[in-house]
Amino acid sequence: MDIALRPLLIEDAASIVAAEDDETVRWFSGGRSTVEGTRAYIGRLCEDAAAGSPKRAFGIWGDGECVGTIDYDPDVTDALDPGDVNISYGVAPWARGQGVASRAVVLLCEFLEGRDVGRRAAIRADTRNPASARVAQKAGFEELREARSTEEAGEDGVPVVFRVFVRPFAGQRQSCAS
Repeated sequence: MDIALRPLLIEDAASIVAAEDDETVRWFSGGRSTVEGTRAYIGRLCEDAAAGSPKRAFGIWGDGECVGTIDYDPDVTDALDPGDVNISYGVAPWARGQGVASRAVVLLCEFLEGRDVGRRAAIRADTRNPASARVAQKAGFEELREARSTEEAGEDGVPVVFRVFVRPFAGQRQSCAS
């Protein structure tokens, strides 16, 4: 499958909602999406970007079809170090297991490497989500540590524990221990 990233457009809302399932809701969005709500979310992202917010979101396109979304946010600090840029992604159920998420993460890292956004990409994989950890590893990230969230809790109210994976940007290559 040929994978490409494209900034989200309001007209992508229906495709994004169609790509969502229970796993997407659980690990990525946190709630069921609607076309109207997704349009509003994309509109807010555009307004925030115009106001200087560094968060950006993209559609993941596979062979011309929306198969998920991916975003980056350098303002996320929970379980991360200064200079880390958090990456989050969700892939449609029919596109999982085909390397789509890891390819999208690599493409986003390549995009970020040419910009002054941070010093390394980071993926916070919930310890209950081994698929997310596999994506990070396949995309060339190294595991840094496990960290208890100070902001997110599971369905049982217990703080989420993340496996934190990092990938330094080009020109920033160094040991994860530094």
